[in-house]
Formats: sequence, C-alpha cells, structure tokens
Amino acid sequence: MSTAPTTTTDESPKPVAPPPTRKAALRPLILRLHFYAGILVAPFLLVAALTGFLYAASYQAEKIVYAHELTVPVGDDKLPLSEQVAAARKAHPQGAVSAVRPSPEADATTRVLLSGVPGVGEGHTLAVFVDPYTAKVRGSLEQYGATGALPLRTWIDELHRDLHLGENGRLYSELAASWLWVIAAGGLVLWFGRRRTRRKVRGTSGRRRTLGLHGTVGVWAAAGFFFLSATGLTWSTYAGANIDELRTSLGQATPSVSASVATGGEHAGHTGTGSGGTTTTPQDLDKILAAARAEDLGDPVEIVVPADASTAYVVKQVQRSWPEKQDSVAVDPTTGKVTDELHFADYPLLAKLTRWGIDAHSGALFGLVNQIALMALALCLVLLIAWGYRMWWQRGRASAFGRPIPRGAWQQVPPQILVPLMAAVAVLGYFVPLLGIPLAVFVVVDVVLGEIAYRRGRRTQGGQVA
Repeated sequence: MSTAPTTTTDESPKPVAPPPTRKAALRPLILRLHFYAGILVAPFLLVAALTGFLYAASYQAEKIVYAHELTVPVGDDKLPLSEQVAAARKAHPQGAVSAVRPSPEADATTRVLLSGVPGVGEGHTLAVFVDPYTAKVRGSLEQYGATGALPLRTWIDELHRDLHLGENGRLYSELAASWLWVIAAGGLVLWFGRRRTRRKVRGTSGRRRTLGLHGTVGVWAAAGFFFLSATGLTWSTYAGANIDELRTSLGQATPSVSASVATGGEHAGHTGTGSGGTTTTPQDLDKILAAARAEDLGDPVEIVVPADASTAYVVKQVQRSWPEKQDSVAVDPTTGKVTDELHFADYPLLAKLTRWGIDAHSGALFGLVNQIALMALALCLVLLIAWGYRMWWQRGRASAFGRPIPRGAWQQVPPQILVPLMAAVAVLGYFVPLLGIPLAVFVVVDVVLGEIAYRRGRRTQGGQVA
C-alpha cells in the first residue's frame, strides 16, 4: 500500500523586523545631509577658508608694508597732542577731524583721523600719521573699522566678507557660517558612530584611507569650526540681526557711554575740528586726554571728536588683544570734567562673550598665536574639502561623479523622532535663514525627485510584468 506524498505549507507568519533604534534611524539621514551639504556648500566654505587665511596673515603683513607710517625713531619727549593735530591739518586741510589715536607706544606714530575727505570711501576715514616727537607727517592712508585696518587688510577683509560685491556678496559668507557647524556636527556623529577599528588611517589605502584622514582631521578641528561658525554669524546680515535682537530682549546688548552735555558756555561760537562744526578747539584735546588719563584710561585710546556743541568728547580704549581694554569716558570740553564712564567689567555677559568671540575670530584677541591658529583652521578646512571631494570621486568607479547617497533617508526616521526634530530645525531655520531656506529647498527637491524615481520604477516593473 502506497502512501501519496503530502505537501505541507508553512503558513506561520514571518517575523516582523524590530523598529530601528534611534541611532540606526538617524544615521542615514545625517549621512545624507552631511554628504549633500558638504558637496553643495563646500565651494563657499573653500572661498571663506582661503580668504580667512589671507586675513589672518594680513596683520603681520600690514606691519611690514606700512612700517614707515606706523613707526618712528624714539625721541626724548612727545609734543602736545594739539600740535600734532595742527600739523596733520596743515598737511591735509580737507575734511574734518573725527578722531585722534595718540601714539600708544614709544616708537608708534599718532593717527589723526579725517572724515569727509574727497576720494575716501564711505564709512572710511583718512588716517594721517604724525611723528609725536617732531610733529612731522609721515604719510596718510585710508583706514577702516575699529581695529584701524589700513588698505591691505581692508581689501582682504572685504574679500573675505563679501567678495567685494557689497551687501549681496555678504550672503556667501553667511551661508558658509550657517552650514559650517552643521557639516562639522554631522561629521562628528558619523565618525564616532563607526567602529573603532574602522577609524584607522595606518595600513589602509584608497577611499578608506581618505575617509580616515578626513575624519581624523575633522574631529580635531571640529571645535574650531563650531567657534568660527558661531562668531561669524554674530555680525552676519540676517542671523546677526536676529542675534542682536535676542540679546537686546534679554538685556545683554553692548552698552555705550552717554555723550550728552549741556549746550552753551565759554566755547560757544568757536571754530571746531569735529565733522559737524563742533564748538571745541584743537587745544581741548590735551585737556580731554588728561581727564581720561585721570580716570586710568591707559593706551591705546581713541579720542572721538564731537559733532556738535551738545555732545561730549568720548575717549575709549581700543585694545582688542588680551587682556582687552574697552573702558570709555565722556568728557565735557567746557569744564574738562568726566560726565559719564563705562567699564568693560560692567558689560553684560553676552556682550563680553560677543566682543571676545569677534576679536578671536578676526585674529586680534591673542595676537600672533591667534592668527596662526586661524590659519591652521583654514588649512584644515581646505584639506577636509579636498578629501571630501576625493571620497566622492572614489565612491563609484562607473561614474566620474561617484554614486549618490540613496534618497528617502528622512522617511526611515520614526515619527516620534522626526516630528520634534523638524520642529527644532524650523525654529533654528527661522533665526538662521541661510540655513533654513536651503534646507527647506533641499527637502522639497529630495521629495520630488524621490517621487519621480518611484513612479518610474513602478512603470518599469509594470512593463516587465506585462
């Protein structure tokens, strides 16, 4: 008796894959964001790094190029400040004296700053350099900014800030600053998410070696990139305005000394030296400086000449290197008395941090050490960009542009993670618009391209089935 073979069907349900962990769900999204942000923003970062390198080096170059104007042989006694200003006005009668920077060191010249001089750019002044011992004029140069940048450093500064394209050009630097920290943070997450054995550089070759170099240097330089990004945004066009508004609402805005004084007095009607026809005379400068010295305002200082009779002289310290000297006083030219004073120690915390951050970003806070550190960071960023593009090239051998990271990574993130993440990104994008707008465009394009690829795939499968 034969038994017919029986067939059994395993109808037991297939095991359901467990939902991805938070780390596993976010990694593809971070990888995709890091990859495409790096590819698209890298050109802007490269320009910012190269021009930033030049700017950090410009401090020392400026001392060499303008040595004749900046330095003098040390003499016996310095002449009164009024005589030095008179010599500058005799050599350059056009414009008006807007400020004076007395010689801060034994071998340094005095700077007499003239505003309204024909041929001098808007927002710039003409700096006349005077020998404090002989009152001889050693030259004149256009000056810009609180750090007293001369033409070479000014040109490089504007190249770094806006590529000499004006306000519209500033969008490039703000875009770079907005995305630098995002790319750096994504790289850190990806690097430390790899197994320790896969982070090695020695004994590897090809794309793995490039990745090892890229990751190792990126980890060491990440803190510097976060710093450059945060401080760069503080004086950017859009994010900077939001940051200033936030600081003001928190009572953390940078304070300023009050320069208001009563009008009239014995000086009324005198021919002035200020840009607005003030009633003070050049001889007042020595009295004003003496009053500031009595309040312990040491060099270097700048004396800001008032624009009208209702405004006092403001004497402020202009040392941006550590320790910073940023105290200031207002002095009534009629009485020679200090009417208001402001000490840097009394600044709100965020105002101090902003001041220190900007000065460190520009290479002034710690002098030559600061400038070398900035140049090293710039070189690291250039290398990281070069290695990043090389990895893209090495990623696929069939295509000259490498294989792209698969789309749809954000769809794999669970809603309980994706929704709060998108809310946080929306808030951040509002305050940093050149981060938020490109990111929104990127998501929309990614969704559209993903939908197109999905529909093409369905049509292809339908044709094969038919």
